[in-house]
Amino acid sequence: MGKEAPTALDQVRALCLALPETTERLSHGEPTWFVRDKKTFVMFADQHHDDRQAFWCAAPEGAQESLVEADPTHFFRPPYVGHRGWLGVYLDTPTTDWPLLADLIEDAYRQIAPKSLIATLDTPPAQ
Repeated sequence: MGKEAPTALDQVRALCLALPETTERLSHGEPTWFVRDKKTFVMFADQHHDDRQAFWCAAPEGAQESLVEADPTHFFRPPYVGHRGWLGVYLDTPTTDWPLLADLIEDAYRQIAPKSLIATLDTPPAQ
């Protein structure tokens, strides 16, 4: 029997945990990822406040407004954290652009992580 395709949660989890000093634990009943086990940068939302599967993430200033306006099929203003500029990203659409979502997750991390950890992302690996 073949291996099952990864779920959206599996893919979000892999992207988050690939970032330095990231941990996962449940928060409000959903998988949530933290920098240094303290500050949240991505929260999974499996029909948490509606009938959709999504994640909520920290976003650079102005990103929420521009993405929601440009593509409301894929992006939304999440409850509770939307007023702080966080971005909601639907995962249950027919077309999910995983490279774009990887960039959004890294951007979320960069919004929350201390400069010392962000520097590790910008330093090329030693050869």
